[in-house]
Amino acid sequence: MADILSRTISALRQCSPAQKAAQTLALVQDWNEGDIPFAPLGTRPVPPDNPGRPEQLDMVAPGAVPRRRIGTPEGRIALLHAIAHIELNAIDLALDMVARFTHDVALANEDRHSFAKDWLNVAGDEAKHFTLITKRLDELNSHYGAMPVHQGLWEAALNTKNDLAARLAIAPMLLEARGLDVTPKMIERLNSAGDTHSASILGIIYDEEIGHVAKGVHWFNRICVAKKAEPQQYFQSLVREYLPAGLRPPFNHNAREMAGLSAGYYENFLP
Repeated sequence: MADILSRTISALRQCSPAQKAAQTLALVQDWNEGDIPFAPLGTRPVPPDNPGRPEQLDMVAPGAVPRRRIGTPEGRIALLHAIAHIELNAIDLALDMVARFTHDVALANEDRHSFAKDWLNVAGDEAKHFTLITKRLDELNSHYGAMPVHQGLWEAALNTKNDLAARLAIAPMLLEARGLDVTPKMIERLNSAGDTHSASILGIIYDEEIGHVAKGVHWFNRICVAKKAEPQQYFQSLVREYLPAGLRPPFNHNAREMAGLSAGYYENFLP
């Protein structure tokens, strides 16, 4: 029987976005029901540097993606398409976290099972989010892949593939936390445009992303304890190294605080 790391890599390699989401949800269910063995210590299958994507997906530079004017139907579709792409990348980021780092030297042996469980469940949430968004796109007579997308989010994964602390700092604690900052305004604008259905989906995503950021903070702090590093200073040093542009407001202080990402991590830490 394939162990958890092998099955996770299989989901990473899946090229069909819909099948990737379904495969991830099945993987999480099997894991939570105890139907998948844990990978023995020393098992280090190599995850792909680039996850599976459909051949027809149009990859462009970040500035070339369609404008997202929420006041128009076309703009709302563009927004939802961009969010679907973010959620697809988020599935892969969580799967890659499991496959690449469950047996990383930065983790204590007693933490490996809990680490894998946390990020598998995050992957399941992201698969649910992707499915909700793509279903909404279908209702609006569109689909994922109908518009160009960019690889900015996955580039952050590649840049941090050799450093678990950096991956945690840049992915959940910085990029995913940015979602907490901007999503409430998007929900407000969608409601104002009369698209309460799309707004309600973003509300579900927003609530669950707080927990994802919290997991990032938790595991980052565990590593800081092992390294005897001060978490806020270490986070800031990693951001300077991997994202020199730094952090920019606005910040959703309440949501960040709920996730354990207190203002000391990012206040007074601007470019």
